[in-house]
Amino acid sequence: MTQAPTFAVVSGAQVHEAVAGREAEVTRMVEAAYRLHGEGLTVNPDSYFLRFPDRPSDRIIALPASVKGGVGVHGIKWISSFPGNVASGVPRASAVLILNDAETGYPFACLESSIISAARTAASAALAAAALADRRGGRPRRIGFVGVGLIARYIHTYLAGNGFTFDELGVHDLSREHAEGFQGYLERTEKGAITIHDSAESLIRSSDLVVFATVAGEPHVTDPGWFAHNPLVLHVSLRDLSPEIILSSYNVVDDVEHCLKANTSPHLAEQRVGHRDFVAGTLYDVLSGTTAPPADKPVVFSPFGLGVLDLAVAKYVYDRVASSGALNTVPGFFHEMKRYG
Repeated sequence: MTQAPTFAVVSGAQVHEAVAGREAEVTRMVEAAYRLHGEGLTVNPDSYFLRFPDRPSDRIIALPASVKGGVGVHGIKWISSFPGNVASGVPRASAVLILNDAETGYPFACLESSIISAARTAASAALAAAALADRRGGRPRRIGFVGVGLIARYIHTYLAGNGFTFDELGVHDLSREHAEGFQGYLERTEKGAITIHDSAESLIRSSDLVVFATVAGEPHVTDPGWFAHNPLVLHVSLRDLSPEIILSSYNVVDDVEHCLKANTSPHLAEQRVGHRDFVAGTLYDVLSGTTAPPADKPVVFSPFGLGVLDLAVAKYVYDRVASSGALNTVPGFFHEMKRYG
């Protein structure tokens, strides 16, 4: 008789243990997933947004995906964003992820996924920063963070884990308390000068690498002149920049169809001009040498966030936990396994 499939639950503590200190390794997993996606070895449908008429700032998003190659799984991430959580002292985002067996379709694991989501987002940003900066002629030494929550912290960790070092670090957040908290975090890990900026303009003009990790729902940075020094911009939160800034920049996305929707800044730019010619290509195009960033324009990376990246990192975590013997399976999770009882 065929043995019933097993189902495991992987906790956030186990996820953290699997990825902490392995930023370069996780980034290589994300790069491999990007290459599989670029080669047509993934399925990445549109994300589905569950919204609430009485709570317009809140949403829960479903990201289904499938990855072939060395990952070889199907799955879905279910991630909520409730910005009001921050005022209560808990993170904005929470998530779980289900992995499904590629042969039978049976789910075999549920993983806490806020850490996986943050890690894949940060690894994607660090990978893009390295690929774009190295092809542009050198890595920036002055970095600025606009928005300083969990994602900003993970991006900093992953930049450091991929060899970035900084002489100057800038911080700007609408909350002075949060800005000072992030400054304190940076002081524990960085030797460069750390400055809290009262305005986004001041931070942007003094940074050669700018990280946007906000919860902005519409553009709040509108003057292309702030970018006249041609910085590299990791536009992770997707809706911070006006169409004018996007249209005056060299734009790289993770996936054109996914990124140019849901009123992201690139989507607003498309609506403004009626075409997508301002998009130079995808990160896969940069990695494969199809396109290269110029030195005489701002370079903006806008990643919508692909479910295939979550699956790649989740499978990496699952394999590490399983190989350590610490996998927590749920006895009898699948019960009706005989067709006729």
